[in-house]
Parts: sequence; C-alpha cells; structure tokens
Amino acid sequence: MGNEKSNKLELNELVQNERHDVDIVEKLMGSMGRWQVCICFALMLCKIPIAWHQLSVLIIAPPIASFCIDNVTDTCSPNCSDIVFDRSLFTETIQSQWNLVCNKSQLPHVSQTLVLLGVLIGNLVFGMIADKFGRRKPLIAAVVIQSVGSIAAAFVPWFWIFSVCRFIAALGTGGMIVTSFVLLIEIIGSKWRTHIAILFQIPFDLGQASLGLIGYFFRDWQQIQLVISIPPILLLSYYWILPESPRWLLLNKKAEDAIHVLRTAARFNKVQQHTIESDVGVYIRKRKNVIVQKGRFYDILRSRIMRTRTICLWCNCIASGFCLYGNSQYVGHLGGNMFVNIALSAIMQIPGTLSSVWFIQHFGLRYTLIVGNFATGCLFFLVALIPPHYNWVKVVFAIMVMYTMSVCFSTLYFSSGQLFPTIVRNVGVSTCLMTGRMGMMIAPFVVGLGLIKIWFPPAIFSTAAFIGAVSAYHLPKTRSVSLPETIEEVEGLTNELIERRA
Repeated sequence: MGNEKSNKLELNELVQNERHDVDIVEKLMGSMGRWQVCICFALMLCKIPIAWHQLSVLIIAPPIASFCIDNVTDTCSPNCSDIVFDRSLFTETIQSQWNLVCNKSQLPHVSQTLVLLGVLIGNLVFGMIADKFGRRKPLIAAVVIQSVGSIAAAFVPWFWIFSVCRFIAALGTGGMIVTSFVLLIEIIGSKWRTHIAILFQIPFDLGQASLGLIGYFFRDWQQIQLVISIPPILLLSYYWILPESPRWLLLNKKAEDAIHVLRTAARFNKVQQHTIESDVGVYIRKRKNVIVQKGRFYDILRSRIMRTRTICLWCNCIASGFCLYGNSQYVGHLGGNMFVNIALSAIMQIPGTLSSVWFIQHFGLRYTLIVGNFATGCLFFLVALIPPHYNWVKVVFAIMVMYTMSVCFSTLYFSSGQLFPTIVRNVGVSTCLMTGRMGMMIAPFVVGLGLIKIWFPPAIFSTAAFIGAVSAYHLPKTRSVSLPETIEEVEGLTNELIERRA
C-alpha cells in the first residue's frame, strides 16, 4: 500500500513537472523580454487616467465655504435671497456651479457613489465580455467609453446629466482596470509576474499624486475635467499597439492568431521561432477534444476549493477597499494644505507598493496579507483609542495606515489574477474588483459616523482589517506557480498538495 502511494506521488510529480515545462506561451516567446516590457509600459499608462477619474472628486468638489449674500442671514434660511461661495481657493466647483448646499449638500457624494458604482459594473461586465471575446478589443472599447463620457461631463449644463456622464465614463474605467490587468498577467512569465503585477500599481499612485498638481494649477472644475479627459484619448493607439492575449487565443483554438502574436514576441525577445508553428499545432491537437467553456460567474463558486478561494479573496477585497478609501477620506479631514494632503496620501502608498514585492518574496502572499491586515487593524485600533487632544498622534498613525494598506492592496491585486484559472480569470478578477468597490462605496458613510462618536470610524475599519487577516489564512501559495488553465487543474493541484502533506 505504501509503495502504491509512493508511486502515485512520483507520477503526480512527473505530471506536474511536465505541465510546468510545457507552459507553451512562456516557452515560445520567453518569460520576460523587450516585447513584454513595451506592452507592460503601454498598459501602465492607462492607470494614470484611471486614478484621475476615480479620485477627481477631491478637486472638483472640495470643501467650500458658503454664506448668504447679506452675510447675516443663515445660508439655508428661506429668507436668504442669494448664496455666495468662497472662491479664494477655487474659482468654480460643482457645488458653486449648481448651488449644492443645504439640502443639496450630499449630492456631490451621491455623484461620487455613482462613479464607484459605474466602476463596479464596468469591472463585472467587461470581465465577462473579455472572457468571451478576448482582452484587447474590450480594453479599446473601454478607453472609448471613458473618453466620451468624461469629455461630455465637462460641458453639460445640468448636475444630473453631469453625474450620468461620469457614470458612463466610470463604466469604461472599470473595464480598463480589469482587462488591462488580466492582459498584463497573461503575457508575463511566472518568474516576473509578482514584480510586474505589483509595480502595475505605481502609475495609479502617481496619477493620484498628480491630482494635487492639477488642482494647484487649475482652479475651475470644468478646466480640471478637460485636463483629465483629453490626454487619455492617446490611449486609442492601443488599437495598433496591443496584441491579443496568446493564452486566450490558444485556449480558444485560434491557432493562426496565436502563432502571429508568438512570432512577433519571439522576434522582439530574440527567441528561436522555427518551432512555434509545430508546437502550437501539437498543443491545439492535444486539446482538440477538449470543449472550451466560456467563463461564467457560478464557475468560481461551483467547487469547494474554488468557492473557498473566491470567498476569502472577496473578504480581503472588501476590507482593502473599505479601509484604504475610508482612510484616504479620513486623512483628508485633517486640515492643512489640501494639495499637499492629496499628494502625501498618494506618495505614502508608493513605498508600500514597492515593499510588497519584497514581502511576497520572503514571506509569501498569504502571510503578507495576514500581517498587513493585522497591522492595519492594530493601527486603526490605536487611532480609536487616542484622545482627541493628541490629534497629531492620530495623524501619524493614520498616515502609517496608508502604507500598510497599500501593501495589502497591491498584494491582493496581484493574487486575484494568480488564483483563478484562465477560463474564468476575467470573471474572477472582475468580481474581486467589484467587491473592493463595494467596500469603497460604504466607506464614506462610515467616516460620517465620526459626527456621532469620534472613535466609530477607526473602530469599524479596524474590525474589517482583522476580518481580512483571518480570511487570508485560507488562501494558497502562488510563488513560482504556473497560471492554471482550467478549474480542473486548480482542483488537481490542490488535491495533490493535500496528499503530499498527508
């Protein structure tokens, strides 16, 4: 009996090694070369406008003082004949444009909620579309939608039409997020995947930091809207620059298209090309009897292993989006120079993003998330305990949270692509991004609880971070592991690992 089990384990090990050796995409075009560098750089550029459109509310709807024209009557009194806004910092905001004060003061937050809802829906819809029709075309379509919606928002004369235009632009933004990330993951070899996926966050942080500069030089919301909307039109060049994912092409038996992409990549990377056509032919013939199923939502919840993996990722995404976005608003309420605050909150995330690579390499993805979430929970707990008259200490701990949460967010952003097989990768990644947006949408309301009790927001954020740490314990390791192609491969690899531990 022992010999049979030993032979079985040896056979499984040989099969696993063979599967790794014949990662056809990595074999035929190289793990990382000039071709991948160029494509990665092009994809990273779209992260800057993604940050602009998600966070522009910080400078198009900043806090602005208002008072009655007679400077005596209460602003919200029916006896106030006209409302005057303080234009010393911004000449025009959406509040001053449409008199969003008193009973309309919450409308800027509603507009921003619609933006996050649009991003959420865009994540989900474009994720499913990209699994069925490829990564490249949906990404280009998302760029067009974002450009049209955002430019239109700068010229509409009514607030609700403005909000609808931003919602439409957010649909494109959500599509850009998920399709660009999945395409990036699928062209990078396993050795470099962690580094590149983590570094993919840096342009977003730079885009967020640049909002401070944009707000400093442009003080009218319409000018700001155009500044963040016109440059991304250059991303339409993706039509001529970006290839389709070779993994998606092979999975869908599009041999000629796959060969063309692989030849181009091999030529740029100076990898031998003479075996590409024959290797692709062999690969396709081996899979000719395999029925390619399109990714569906319930596939990521169908089996016990995938269900556990997905739910744990969802919990972490909610906690990450909830705490990171909530703390960004919390730091924004600290006073001082708002342009410096915007830039500082973004800059603090860059070292967290970079150091997450080191943490993953030395401690693994699972333990990085556990420790990062636990540290975030502890810091928020301290913020809740510190008395109000020690506000500067609260500020220090709140800024430290930006570091710890950026480590978790970057690590989580990478892991979602690694843990789902190709057949449902876009659906899986898009649902993770969707749950993260749900956390972000809840965060502003939690920050508002500070008006009731000052310790409510950090206490709730702390609890969410601790839940994220517990759920991260059940995630698998992903270092130097090839991307799984099917759900059956995920189940097989997990069962093999259980047998080895036994």
